Amino acid sequence: MPANILLIADTQTKEGQEWPHLAKLGDFIVRRRPDVIVHIGDHWDMPSLSSYDRGTRKAEGKRVYQDIAAGNAAMDVLLHDLKKLQARQRRNKEKLYKPRMVFCIGNHEERLERHVNANPELHGFLDYSHLNLDDWEVFGYLEVARIEGILFSHYFANPHSGRPIGGTIQNRLNKIKESFVQGHQQTLQFDKAHTLNRVLTGLVAGSFYLHDEGYMGPQGNRQHWRGCVMLNNACEGDYALEEIRLADLMDDRV
Repeated sequence: MPANILLIADTQTKEGQEWPHLAKLGDFIVRRRPDVIVHIGDHWDMPSLSSYDRGTRKAEGKRVYQDIAAGNAAMDVLLHDLKKLQARQRRNKEKLYKPRMVFCIGNHEERLERHVNANPELHGFLDYSHLNLDDWEVFGYLEVARIEGILFSHYFANPHSGRPIGGTIQNRLNKIKESFVQGHQQTLQFDKAHTLNRVLTGLVAGSFYLHDEGYMGPQGNRQHWRGCVMLNNACEGDYALEEIRLADLMDDRV
């Protein structure tokens, strides 16, 4: 049976933020009740472990425990309405709404593992178990979840270089050769390829946050897309795309 899948793009939460957009998305989940929720990763931004900022003023005062606590608090905001609904349904002995929830570890979460690999004395002390992911089915960094004939991963890597496959959606479909969904890039790209036997779909959606990223500069921040996506009636790799723009969500237009 076809499934409605909510794709949550990169949220990149960090200390000092507020997350009204995550509360709005939590309300959207309760109202729309998708069958599957996929968070494509990079929920914990982990700026304290950024190799790009190390040795610069931007790294001053950053702490790993603060990064983890911020992401955990943001996850609580996202799931608040869902857990409230489920508690009421249990109390009233109603049918429980319990979507399948999949989390794909992104390169920002993977900073934890890279840091431990560089500092082996931390092995067994610092890992993903500190992240508030108990409600999610977790796929490791660059592992692939297959749902309704669609491959989900934070991004898809070139097998020879390990770098993300880039370019147009058609270029990615030619290389991946399956319907796919990824995050990682601050954009929305979507297209289809028709073969003799099936339809292949390609989707990139990589930013669901209110803040600007300093490294992108004023022009880059203005140009990138922000929002989430519904994959309606997903089946055998095909679906009807529904764009949920962040501005519309905040203004209660969806």
